[in-house]
Amino acid sequence: MTVPTPEQIAKMDADQLRALLLGQIKANSALQVQTSELQSSNTQLLAANTNLQAVNAELQVVVKYKDAVISKITLELALHKRLRFSKKAESLTAEQRHLFDETLDGDTAQIEQEELDKLPEQDKVIVTKALQPKRKPLPPELPRTEIRHEPDSTLCKCGCQLKRIGEDVAEKLDYQPGTFSVERHIRGKWVCDECETLIQAPVPAHVIDKGMATTNLLAQVLVNKFADHLPLYRQEQIFERTGYKLSASTMGSWVGQCGAALQPLVDALRTQILQQGVLHADETPITMLCAKQALKTGSVSKKAYLWAYATTQHADIKAVVFDFAEGRSGQHAKAFLEGWSGTLICDDYQGYKALIKDNQITEAACMAHARRKFFELFAANKSHIAQAALEQFNAIYAVEAQLQDIQPDERRHRRQTEIEPLMDKLRQWLLDHKIKVPDGSSTMKAIDYSLKRWDALTTFLDDPHTPIDNNWVENQIRPIAVGRKNWLFAGSLRSGQRNAAIMSLVQSAKLNGLNPLEYLTDVMDRLPTQPYSKINELLPHNWKPAN
Repeated sequence: MTVPTPEQIAKMDADQLRALLLGQIKANSALQVQTSELQSSNTQLLAANTNLQAVNAELQVVVKYKDAVISKITLELALHKRLRFSKKAESLTAEQRHLFDETLDGDTAQIEQEELDKLPEQDKVIVTKALQPKRKPLPPELPRTEIRHEPDSTLCKCGCQLKRIGEDVAEKLDYQPGTFSVERHIRGKWVCDECETLIQAPVPAHVIDKGMATTNLLAQVLVNKFADHLPLYRQEQIFERTGYKLSASTMGSWVGQCGAALQPLVDALRTQILQQGVLHADETPITMLCAKQALKTGSVSKKAYLWAYATTQHADIKAVVFDFAEGRSGQHAKAFLEGWSGTLICDDYQGYKALIKDNQITEAACMAHARRKFFELFAANKSHIAQAALEQFNAIYAVEAQLQDIQPDERRHRRQTEIEPLMDKLRQWLLDHKIKVPDGSSTMKAIDYSLKRWDALTTFLDDPHTPIDNNWVENQIRPIAVGRKNWLFAGSLRSGQRNAAIMSLVQSAKLNGLNPLEYLTDVMDRLPTQPYSKINELLPHNWKPAN
């Protein structure tokens, strides 16, 4: 519309002015409509921009998390893949390749869980939601049990009665020995018509957030693997015969996530053990697959060690903690026992010698090791000297066997009055025969073993809390030999450490007369909501069933 000049307006009559005014009003109305539309569009664009910024912020959280995970697993994954598909992999048996794969699944899941636990709670929710995998529905033919989760009250804060408008359903796979079933967790949605408040019971906390498996099933997998020594690929076969095929890969991820979740409990158990004044220590070799070494030297494995630290039979708690390390260096024992002082019952390994020398630690030698030297000598050639030594050791053990269930003061008194004379007699016998046997002979080595460690061998005489030998912890390691035969090796350093942590809880549960399956099921039920200040309540020697 052309706007007339003032001179033109002055020459207009009334009708022309009226028409001009109406046209101007119409133009202004159209302009207002356009302005309103632009303002609305601008508001929408601002809202969209705000939403995009929020989405971008969430994506940044997810990307940062993924970068942290990727940086940890990229090299490990590359090495494993190169070894897995290289010619060197031909030296692996089928069973070893199965374990190789399940180790990678477990390690990856554990890394992801550890990085997730480091995030602030708000970021943790974002990452969990973004990375939640879509899984197939559980088979409809499996029996189902409904578990309903409703608000404590269906009365709104405004005083109105809430109305149920729907529900969310999550299914979890459950397992009781020999039978699979499904738990249907149903959470009702309740709304207030007056104030439009929506209320819903929270998602029950779970040891694996939004995981498919119940704690019954998770505990069964762990007990099968670490108490019954069944590799995951064998469990896959067993479960399939039961009615549902669980892949070893899925179970490997569960083991990794459970290992990460249970680690604080193992750390607390270690703290409790280090409060004891007397400890057993021993170690046993475990073959560990080492991808990096395989690619450099051609050897697919190396010798690692599982170290065991246990309280004594006379202690007020019964516990054992396993510590997996790449080698047998005394530095591993030193790191575990950092800051601890007391009496350590151990063998003659030099790694312990440095530890005892550098710290406020008293050495107690193992009488069974000293006796074993003569037993092996007798078994080899029926040596009369070895037989005479064994008779004296047996006399000492016969008295000690009577002292297990008596009070400490009485045990000390009887050791000093009944066993100490026998020890003095044995020492004199060893000295007398030392000058009669050839240097370098097996008999001389057996005699020297005891004489060189005599002070450590007699530590138990003055301390009623110190056992006569290290058999107690050796008995805790013995099941590892069965597992070692079935596992074949530890798939990586991380998996070895994870295995050691879970085995610590399983074996400590057994030491306290607990059923490991019941214990782990209950602990994993309670662990997600257990205050850290009360985590000691879940340790095997303190545990009481929730129900």
